[in-house]
Amino acid sequence: MWIPLLAVLTAGLVSLQKCPRGPAGPLLGVARLVAAVVVPGLCQRPDNRCALSNAGTCTSCLAVGPECGWCTQEDFMIGTKELKARCDTVVHLINRGCRADFIESPKVSVMVSRNEANIQVTPGEVSIQLRPGSEASFMLKVRPLEKYPVDLYYLVDVSASMHKNIEKLNSVGYDLSQKMKNISLDLHLGFGSYVDKTVSPYISIHPGRIHNQCSDYDLDCMPPHGYIHVLSLTDKIAEFRSVINKQKISGNIDTPEGGFDAMLQAAVCQSHIGWRKEAKRLLLMMTDQTSHLALDSKLAGIVIPNDGNCHLKDNVYVKATSMEHPSLGQLSEKLIDNNINVIFAVQGSQFHWYKDLLPLLPGTVARQIESQAANLGDLVVDAYKKLLSEVKIQVDNIDKDINVKVTALCPDGSRKTGLEGCKDVKSSAEILFNISITLKECGTGDRRTYVMVKPLGFNESTRVNINKRCACQCEEGIKSKRICVDEMSHDAQMSNCKGSVCGSSDEVSSEQCKMQKDHLICNGQGDCVAGKCICHKTKLGIIYGKYCEKDDFSCPHYLGNLCAGNGECEAGKCKCFAGWEGDRCQCSLSLQKHCINGNGQICSGRGTCLCGRCRCTEPSSLGRLCEFCPNCRTACSDKRNCAPCHSNSSQMTLDQCKTSCAYRVHYVEQSSECISDDPNHFRIFSIIFIVTFLIGLLIVLIIRQIILQWNNNKIKSSADYRISAKKKDNTFLPTVCTKTVTYRRDKPEDININTSKFQGNETFRCNS
Repeated sequence: MWIPLLAVLTAGLVSLQKCPRGPAGPLLGVARLVAAVVVPGLCQRPDNRCALSNAGTCTSCLAVGPECGWCTQEDFMIGTKELKARCDTVVHLINRGCRADFIESPKVSVMVSRNEANIQVTPGEVSIQLRPGSEASFMLKVRPLEKYPVDLYYLVDVSASMHKNIEKLNSVGYDLSQKMKNISLDLHLGFGSYVDKTVSPYISIHPGRIHNQCSDYDLDCMPPHGYIHVLSLTDKIAEFRSVINKQKISGNIDTPEGGFDAMLQAAVCQSHIGWRKEAKRLLLMMTDQTSHLALDSKLAGIVIPNDGNCHLKDNVYVKATSMEHPSLGQLSEKLIDNNINVIFAVQGSQFHWYKDLLPLLPGTVARQIESQAANLGDLVVDAYKKLLSEVKIQVDNIDKDINVKVTALCPDGSRKTGLEGCKDVKSSAEILFNISITLKECGTGDRRTYVMVKPLGFNESTRVNINKRCACQCEEGIKSKRICVDEMSHDAQMSNCKGSVCGSSDEVSSEQCKMQKDHLICNGQGDCVAGKCICHKTKLGIIYGKYCEKDDFSCPHYLGNLCAGNGECEAGKCKCFAGWEGDRCQCSLSLQKHCINGNGQICSGRGTCLCGRCRCTEPSSLGRLCEFCPNCRTACSDKRNCAPCHSNSSQMTLDQCKTSCAYRVHYVEQSSECISDDPNHFRIFSIIFIVTFLIGLLIVLIIRQIILQWNNNKIKSSADYRISAKKKDNTFLPTVCTKTVTYRRDKPEDININTSKFQGNETFRCNS
């Protein structure tokens, strides 16, 4: 059906073109219009998703696919208002009469920086322009150097059970420096010690043991501590040995130690430790027990999450008793960010506990030390060689709209996909990684972002800047006065065009990325791009806000919710919404009614109300409402100056007295102090009197009845002991030794009883 129609239209158009000018002129224009609209549409292939998308804007057209383009030529498709006809493949748009310089179709580009400061990881910086659905690739080259400088920091558990291993460290420094000569010509050693958080139930807080936790071992111990940085990294082996000789042990009462707390501080406090930028950084953690993890510190009432920052003061960790232990994810992030490889040197059965953690902590190895750390020197050398032989890639700050694919081309010819990397790599061997980046969609995020590609354990990385071309330069291309979209900002600010050239906004100073002049750019948690902050991505949660000042992880929780769900987290503190207060926004302001005294004052004017309870700010005030204040000014002292005024002994005039010392009098009607004559009062009194009298009388009768009943029971019990003659037992017969004496009370008789002494050799007889 369509083929004959197409043939007729084509033949008609050819015949009309041969006609001379005249009445057929308008007909020729109509025919050309029909051919321009209908014929290309009939010739579209079914797989041309650009033309079939019905995209009505340039931005929606570019989002269809990387092969699509948008024609902004004003006289293109003249006579029709169908904007969807402007979206097609670039080739089809040109064939349909759109000039190439009026076609919006951003190209995918990869630009490698030529200013290379990196030595081991190249290139150092790559800039990529992507449009939705497009992909760009580049090669990353990693080449480890031979005999690279090494910084080795000993982080040692100094609990009482480790005292023999600590003594062995004295000889390790020199032996290790000799063994490392074949690997590195520049070795620096440092030392730090840790035990656990210095609160119950981790240590004994008994006054007799708080300063000497290891009294059970009959040893003189140093006080317990969370983490102490003892010696900064140095190449002076003698100084290292001197510090070890002076090191004392300490102790605690629970089995796990605070090793991860100390490890995070050793990783982030770079200036204190002395980590060198050009050196391979190794952290050797030496212990015989497991380590506490996040949430363990809740047993001690510590609920503030670890913020991952350095908190050393005079080389002592000062936040050990106020912040939680770090989580494994947080610890892994800080180790990678600071290019630190960890060697777990574990003695005893807890070795397998640390070995199971290795998949969660990239760039770490675990080794088992022998009794008294006899193999410690060989352990460090072997672990360092293993770390050098493995090259893995870590990709950070990945936006949800971006997909990154890594393929390792190992020296042995094998290809490894993902982040597995290459193993058994020899020194000075070159490893290639193919990095492919795809923009899945534009989403609602910023148009400029970046990802960091970093080989684990290396102090060099590659920054990949990504420019998302999601919108056209001029959105409404068919108008004479075009409106352009500034793609550099998330808010898509508008600016006018002159002709066909779009203006661009001036670069904004980085000062606009600071909340205050003395603050860090984007609070140190983001990058300033075109005057706006692009917040860093982290595994702990989301960092957001105009100046990256907010997050959803560093503030205290209440009932499982950050800031109780009634506030936002800013700089580690909860900023409560209207109507809420408290350090966790857990209290409603409606509770202030419990802080108001009888005079309508909050906490009697001597304190503040928090969560329905008064906190007295006046030092000498006390009480639930701060109502008692022995040393505060009283009403008499406040009005002392008014007494002379009203007694006419003051120099103040009458008007001044009335103004500054006016009487506060409330007049009431005069009433008699006598009992009112109201008959209701007498009636109430009479009723109360009668009721009271009757109740008293009833109580007296009850007590009397109880006493009578008790006496009757006593008399009856005495009569039970009398034996009636009639009731005597007739079966009773006197024995041969029984005498019955009968007498009369009216005629008493003298009874002489002569009792002779009974001789032991006489036979017992009854006297007659």
